[in-house]
Amino acid sequence: MRLSLRILTSCLVIAIFQTPAFAALDLTVTQGVSSALPIAIVPFSGQSDLQAPNNVAGVIMADLQNSGQFKVMDPQTMQQNPHAAAEVDYNYWRKAGNDNVAVGSVNMGASNSQVKFALLDVFKGQESGNSQLLTQQSFSVANNKLRAVAHHISDIIYQQLTGIRGVFSTRIAYVLVQRGQPSRYVLDVADADGYNPKPLLVSNQPIMSPAWSHDGTRIAYVSFEKVMPKIFIQNIITGARHSISAFPGINGAPAWSPNDSKLAIVLSKNGNPKIYMMDLGSESLQQVTFGTSIDTEPNWAPDGKSIIFTSDRGGGPQIYQLTLASGKVQRLTFTGDYNARGSFSADGQSIVMIHRANGNYNIAVQDLQSGALQVITHDGWDTSPSFAPNGRFVLYESDAGHQGVLGIASTDGHITRRLSTQDGSVQDPAWSPFLS
Repeated sequence: MRLSLRILTSCLVIAIFQTPAFAALDLTVTQGVSSALPIAIVPFSGQSDLQAPNNVAGVIMADLQNSGQFKVMDPQTMQQNPHAAAEVDYNYWRKAGNDNVAVGSVNMGASNSQVKFALLDVFKGQESGNSQLLTQQSFSVANNKLRAVAHHISDIIYQQLTGIRGVFSTRIAYVLVQRGQPSRYVLDVADADGYNPKPLLVSNQPIMSPAWSHDGTRIAYVSFEKVMPKIFIQNIITGARHSISAFPGINGAPAWSPNDSKLAIVLSKNGNPKIYMMDLGSESLQQVTFGTSIDTEPNWAPDGKSIIFTSDRGGGPQIYQLTLASGKVQRLTFTGDYNARGSFSADGQSIVMIHRANGNYNIAVQDLQSGALQVITHDGWDTSPSFAPNGRFVLYESDAGHQGVLGIASTDGHITRRLSTQDGSVQDPAWSPFLS
């Protein structure tokens, strides 16, 4: 079976999504919440409306709850409202069923705000009789950056209590389409929770395959704005962009090397789609896969010594690994008759992919040492997976009534959630690296 056009063009395909200016994640729990960590985020003084987009405590509550790893206390049930560590009654918060409590304040000025917060261990505080601070910090930020500082505080809490770096301050890229005459395609970059989308490119022709550079400053993507596909690199801050590949035929599936000096791309200029390496300094090309098969969707190993890619060389779409120094190719996936669009976790120990079983397309994670494969979504038409930089979550596209929506799943399969959407459809979501 040959690769479909959707896969062949390395996800040079579109179905795209609208994020409202302020979106919200709807948490759908599949299992595993019994292990969620109970925590209270007390509404910060200086801000009364928890639903306001820039309410710091409200954003922190949503971040932690939507991670699936915290059980956040309903603020309406709180009978105490401390705003500083010295005001915390450990006995009350312990009896309310919390392991930890976060308190804070927002002092808003005309253009800048002072934000203070403290995270406390309720049990240690109770046992010692003293204020058991896990961390206490203060930030001076512009008023339009309150949401950003809230995400930063969420990252601090997440790492303090789980030992894993949080991803709430990262960003996501995706392509949004609104069907019409003509259709409208937008390459958007938004906060990790879907808020504050900002367009990088708007076109009446398809845009696809956005890929973040590892320094988080650029995105490579494919654009059909002059009918034929070309690969562009665009600076996220300045908006400056340039085309780096416009050969006859397919120009697709850009993937950055770990040091951002090269792009792996797919070209069909000599026949069947093959994988090439482009040196971004000289724009010189090196072909790295050969033969009569269709080879597409490259992704670099974190150590830069190999790539994985999708190929039909075994009769159907499967994922293979190419060792760059030797040219040796080995097949990685054997479970299921269709595995595609693989990418590495940041530690290089696993890959995520589209996996088909019983006619359903879902997202699966495979451990590279054991070969064990775990399906982590179950909607039946899930595509375009992208690891979070901490390796704990996967961003993906899911079909919801013939409309692409954004989904996030934990890599253990315990938690899935969707981003609420309005008009339009989303495709090719990509999670940024850590940005600071």
